[in-house]
Amino acid sequence: MPDLDSLDRQALLALLHMHQEELRSLAASHEDELRSLQAELESHRQTLSQQDEQLRSSSEQIEHLKLVIEKLKRRMFGVKSEKMVVQLEQLELHLEELESTQAEMEAAVERVTPAAEPKTRSRRKPLPEHLPREVVTHAFHGALCPDCGGQLRQFGEDVSEQLEYIPDSFKVIRHVRPKFACNGCDRVVEAPAPSRPIERGLAGPGLLAHVLVSKFADHLPLYRQSEIYARQGVAIERSTLAGWVGGASELLSPLVDAIQKHVLAGNKLHADDTPMPVLAPGSGKTRTGRLWTYVRDDRPAGEDTAPAVWFAYSEDRKGEHPRRHLKSFKGGLQADAYAGFHHLYGDGDIYEVACWAHARRKFHEIHAIHASPTTTEALARIGALYGIEDEIRGKPADLRLAIRQARAGPLLDDLRKWMEKSLRSLSRKSETAAAIRYALSRWRALTRYTGDGRLEIDNSAAERALRAVALGRKNYLFVGSDCGGERAAAIYSLIGSALCRVRHRADHAALPTMPKRNTLLYLGTDSRLDYAA
Repeated sequence: MPDLDSLDRQALLALLHMHQEELRSLAASHEDELRSLQAELESHRQTLSQQDEQLRSSSEQIEHLKLVIEKLKRRMFGVKSEKMVVQLEQLELHLEELESTQAEMEAAVERVTPAAEPKTRSRRKPLPEHLPREVVTHAFHGALCPDCGGQLRQFGEDVSEQLEYIPDSFKVIRHVRPKFACNGCDRVVEAPAPSRPIERGLAGPGLLAHVLVSKFADHLPLYRQSEIYARQGVAIERSTLAGWVGGASELLSPLVDAIQKHVLAGNKLHADDTPMPVLAPGSGKTRTGRLWTYVRDDRPAGEDTAPAVWFAYSEDRKGEHPRRHLKSFKGGLQADAYAGFHHLYGDGDIYEVACWAHARRKFHEIHAIHASPTTTEALARIGALYGIEDEIRGKPADLRLAIRQARAGPLLDDLRKWMEKSLRSLSRKSETAAAIRYALSRWRALTRYTGDGRLEIDNSAAERALRAVALGRKNYLFVGSDCGGERAAAIYSLIGSALCRVRHRADHAALPTMPKRNTLLYLGTDSRLDYAA
């Protein structure tokens, strides 16, 4: 800085001018920096505003999808609709993506601008009370206040729960029988050996049930189970597991016979069948056997009879097999249009109750490929019938009968007139005309449910029972022999009936538990099933 007293007027003006330029330059620089910061701040504000808007939109869409999914789930109980199933799966996937995206966006926003208050989340369902609790206490280390050094005293506690999974584990039960010798005659006595599910077998009932449920309910072939057990340090050969499955099947055969007797004792039966590939001896190829299912489920008509399902195996699909299976049954048979069932309806002991789900499916298949006003209206009219069924499911049979006759009867009369009129305007070779002829040719059987409150509008109960077979078939591809098919039918009967039994009790007692793996071995405890030989 120069000595100002020594400078003349011209020099002072020059120095002042120089400083003014420096100040102008510095001010301009700060203004540019300020404008840049303001622009960056505005950009952040816009980004946060957009993210906030996206979050609100995402939340609204999630709530809407949840509502739609719940409505579809309620309707699916008695409605077999491929379109609805596909729509529900798509909505579930869409919901998963939205919820994952929302969580990711929320985390990003919180990193930029931490929330002053924690976000209020929807109330989480409490964990089931029947689960065992392990208490871990996280105590504060120290007895003095970290701020003032005062003595601490406990006045409460914060409790939170976390769900954890403990892999299935093995244990060895050692049966010890002390021996006693008589001092007088040296006779040796001991308690009798406990019985085993399989004579001289190592597996306890719990392990046998686990193997059966893993194979036939969780669809794990025995060789995969052997690999899983080996990872836990227990070597069990696949052949040993196969022996256990055979032994357990023989042990449980009286229960299968009791289930068959209980199922066929009803006055309404759902029936269906599915292919079962069977290995042909010596050729290395497979042939097609059949697995038949017969379901007794009177819960939709408000009855408290225990539901059950009986499976039967046959080496082919000849009509003689259902004739043999149902020789003692009398009542309504709810089934598809398989010709093998038709000879059962001749003597009057068994009468046909057709399935509206099959009739609807023919229209749906056409509509999915090439929608038309005819298929659209057909689906809407049939959907109205199912809407009535949604309202009366679980109601007493006499009330169901009255509502059906008052509401479904007129709709069915109009539907038949509309079908007959539409058929006259369609080409005889068209698929839509074939779908209408299918329904009209079975009209008496399709409308029989409106004259008996115990009957159902469709055969969905049997189709649901066959889903486990379809999933298992993808995993084991085929059974090894006809004996293997009969064994699979027996175990499917036990597992299917055990699941029906547990769900039935849960419906009536509001139990929050799932079926245990040993349920099928103790199925005989249900007094409502007659297990007399």
